[in-house]
Amino acid sequence: MATPKDLPQDIGSFIRDLRQTAKISLRQLADKAGVSNPYLSQIERGLRKPSAEVLQQIASALRVSTPAMYLRAGLLDSEGQQGVLAAIAVDPDLTIAQKQSLSQIYETFRNENIRHAPEPEPSTNSEEPK
Repeated sequence: MATPKDLPQDIGSFIRDLRQTAKISLRQLADKAGVSNPYLSQIERGLRKPSAEVLQQIASALRVSTPAMYLRAGLLDSEGQQGVLAAIAVDPDLTIAQKQSLSQIYETFRNENIRHAPEPEPSTNSEEPK
């Protein structure tokens, strides 16, 4: 199973393979997806992890399903259930700026919770002294 650290490389190589199969240059895909050429190059090389919004734009430009792209990026589980970030990205009632703000706030909250999570207590089979 891919770890979160592996996901950017995995999604990047997936995007590169789709782009090469479609016989589209990096520059053409960047233009179609509305992202910069250097940013797309960094995604393909696994140096950057794209947001759900950017993945949606790339999927649209490559004419592949957004859920397939989200699944490959780890934003959907194997049953196709959307994660929060994926749900935000596909919500038609939100503007791009609102989607970006919500995604950033959500990630900030999750990171804070992870940082402040209590350490799990070690499990021991022996009873504590009374």
